[in-house]
Amino acid sequence: MEFVSQLRELLGPDSLRTGPDDLAPLLADHRQLFRGRAAALALPDSTAEVSRRLAFCNTHRISVVPQGGNTGYCGGATPDESGTALLLSLRRMRRIRAVNADDFALVADAGCTLAEVQVAAEGADRYFPLSLGSEGSCQIGGNLATNAGGTAVLRYGMMRDLTLGIEAVLADGSVISQLAPLRKDNTGYDLRQLLIGSEGTLGIITAACLKLFPAVRARATAWISVASADQALSLLALLRERSADRLVTCELVPQAALNLVLQHIPAARDPGTAAAPWYLLVELASSGDDDMDGLLQAALAQALERDLGLDAALARKWRAARIWRLRERYPPRSAAGASLKHDISAPVARIPEFIRRGSALVEQHIPEGFLVAYGHIGDGNLHFNVNQRPGADSPSFLACEAPLKRAVHDLVASMGGSFSAEHGIGQLKVAELERYAQPAELAAMRAIKHALDPNGILNPGKVLRSTPP
Repeated sequence: MEFVSQLRELLGPDSLRTGPDDLAPLLADHRQLFRGRAAALALPDSTAEVSRRLAFCNTHRISVVPQGGNTGYCGGATPDESGTALLLSLRRMRRIRAVNADDFALVADAGCTLAEVQVAAEGADRYFPLSLGSEGSCQIGGNLATNAGGTAVLRYGMMRDLTLGIEAVLADGSVISQLAPLRKDNTGYDLRQLLIGSEGTLGIITAACLKLFPAVRARATAWISVASADQALSLLALLRERSADRLVTCELVPQAALNLVLQHIPAARDPGTAAAPWYLLVELASSGDDDMDGLLQAALAQALERDLGLDAALARKWRAARIWRLRERYPPRSAAGASLKHDISAPVARIPEFIRRGSALVEQHIPEGFLVAYGHIGDGNLHFNVNQRPGADSPSFLACEAPLKRAVHDLVASMGGSFSAEHGIGQLKVAELERYAQPAELAAMRAIKHALDPNGILNPGKVLRSTPP
């Protein structure tokens, strides 16, 4: 395409890559739901280089699709099929610019992996709490663009809560740099929060100042058998009361999920508590010398006395790692059959009700499937998945996807919840956003998009339906 040669003339012959070996691995999303084409790949290594590329593309009305580790679930980093877009990868931008232990802050380029940020924090005897299964490959820019959550939201919050400042390039190439480690700054609109979660549609985040915490000195982990989601909710409340802010994680795991992991992952081992319909994986952590094992053991003893659990096992360090691997390995890739996925959130107090009503919807709409609802009960986020039964007819199972999705999303909306708790919108859920957002919300989003990206070049077709630039 003509713009490729023009951009090479402006930036140098090595500024773009167009070969199929360079492009092909980046043209499909993590789940292989979407596949597109791109005219070229740009690999800037500085904010200034991102700025020059965006300024050129804005002038020439060339779409730009930013991409981090490409680990998203909604096709948010996949170009469309036109083949006219510039794919912009931030993988060369991976410097840790600063670590300030006294400010409990770290400044990192957007291309740094989450694991690299965690290691940099540990090197300063500090802790960055975002934890994801893809932390070795997902990038900080993508974590910010999707407002990533993970397993520690109950204690530390989402990526929004972990970010003190950002640096970003707008569509016209202008740069916003707000990287000071300030906890208080009430000077106008909070552009940081506007850009976090925008999935590259309002600007391309190139760096961030991230919030650090004291290093964790003590942890305690337990696996608990519970009879119902209601019992799990009551146990969660007791643990929060007894442990204050030391409760980091409370994960709900159904027997169906445990069975799949044990069946399909040879190295997996049953945690050893009494068999039950549901389990809780809980973790306490402290930056002091507190006796976390003793605190958790006392809380669990009280829970069992109150009939808030069937059985519990406190896990020592090696066993805790093994139990965490059970959670992280679901869903097992080797499991047979398709899976219909829903990433919902509801008020924590209504999670048991949602599971009951959602289970009835599954039985009504998809007899070829069985429910596997697991996730972060501590913050109200469930991965409400329906798996294909062994031997079931795949076309019949998949034909139920649309009506089931509508029923599940209508249910969660009626309960004051969200159809997208932590995975974002991307291109997968644009129609859902149009259905469930209030008209005034959509109008405000479109106005913001037009104000910051009037030519519509930034990640078109993601979050909001767009007119091609």
